[in-house]
Amino acid sequence: MVSYHPDLDRIPVEDVLAALGNPVRLFIVRELASSAQPRTCGSLPVSVTKATATHHWRVLRESGITRERRDGRTKVVELRRAELDERFPGLLGPILDATAPRE
Repeated sequence: MVSYHPDLDRIPVEDVLAALGNPVRLFIVRELASSAQPRTCGSLPVSVTKATATHHWRVLRESGITRERRDGRTKVVELRRAELDERFPGLLGPILDATAPRE
């Protein structure tokens, strides 16, 4: 199974903002941004059903925010941070900073 990864130059900023507008997806993006390595889907503690989590992963992938690949039976996900920063300079950092969990 091959996942669809859009070219970022074809994605409008509205799609990225819409994807980041959901609290669950924003949590996932924050977790990926704070990880030094790509993560598996199951390693992130999301508080939704598996079907709903699958939907959120698909929205993030199709909006160009994440990239997925298979490693055996595991799906590995990474944030397309460098590509997003190149396409939309200064967008992701302030969003992540402004929405960081408060201690």
